[in-house]
Amino acid sequence: MSKPEIGIGLVGSGFMGRCHANAFRSVAGLFDVPAEPRLRVLADASDEQAAQAALSLGFARGTGDWQDLVADESVDIVAITAPNVLHAPIAHAAIAAGKTVYCEKPLSTTAALALEMTEAAEASGIVTLVGFNFLRNPMIKLARDIISSGEIGEVTGFRGRHAENYMADPDVPHSFRTDPQGGGAVADIGSHIISMARYLVGPIARVQADCRTIHRTRPKAPGASERAPVEVDDMTHALLRFNSGVSGSLEANWAATARTMDLSWEISGTKGAMAFTQERMNELQLWSGTQGRSGYTRIESGPAHPPYGQFCPAPGHHLGFNDLKVIEVAELLAAHSGGPACGPDFREAYEVQRTVEAMQASHAEREWVCV
Repeated sequence: MSKPEIGIGLVGSGFMGRCHANAFRSVAGLFDVPAEPRLRVLADASDEQAAQAALSLGFARGTGDWQDLVADESVDIVAITAPNVLHAPIAHAAIAAGKTVYCEKPLSTTAALALEMTEAAEASGIVTLVGFNFLRNPMIKLARDIISSGEIGEVTGFRGRHAENYMADPDVPHSFRTDPQGGGAVADIGSHIISMARYLVGPIARVQADCRTIHRTRPKAPGASERAPVEVDDMTHALLRFNSGVSGSLEANWAATARTMDLSWEISGTKGAMAFTQERMNELQLWSGTQGRSGYTRIESGPAHPPYGQFCPAPGHHLGFNDLKVIEVAELLAAHSGGPACGPDFREAYEVQRTVEAMQASHAEREWVCV
């Protein structure tokens, strides 16, 4: 007996758009999904661009009008990988049409808009998911389980960092990321380490942050000689105080020379400690006083850490970045079909955005700011 189908509409075919398309194409071959995803419509900046991307990524058709995608009755889930400024209008239209909404982070350009999106979705009972896909790593879930078990005792400290080098060159041109509505490094990649901190340690109560713009100007467009000022941060450092009383620190840096994917953290406790970096995403470092060891023990991902076994029956063969998106999509399809709620949903993404804005306000006011 064949499974029911879920129609997928994707807005945007860039880096994350391709990642979404790959996940929707792959998920049914790896997970026992409740319904088969079908790639129905891809929307992009123009009809021509959309048609080319639809053909490349396996969608039935393309359109230069995202409103056309949302209105299509064959589309059940609207996946949004468009520039940040478009997240709110697309999501509101999809919610009004009764569609499940799967949006990349940050949820919107401001916390106020993110809250409007959240309240609209909650009032309509719409399933939502925001693409903080690094949380899908089995090693991250294991870390939270270790914390919950008390194995490292009471958590006393958190140090987190998300550093990459894709904006290290001062001649990388302006884009939606460097537009003030893009939010800068603290919104673009800082949101990932904020979501990780919240997932592992809990809500953040207050922050004190320093934001720095390293490259004061950038070319107005690719290949342009004319330069325009940069009004967003390249690097932010923040002190944190969690609701639980735990102290911590955080860095977001998209101009970190030589770093390609340093999403990392260390957590200390009264009985032990843990450390992780996405650059070695299949490993978790654990030190536990009960083991009587003087250094960290490396835990390597394997079938004992679900859902690793969906991808490979042998330990040490490693998951990759795209696999995390497949896991995320599997949870989305289950929630869409009436299964367990998945997250981070719009509400959690709004809380992350509130934290980002508190850091920006702290920098402007030069003092601690409550989230």
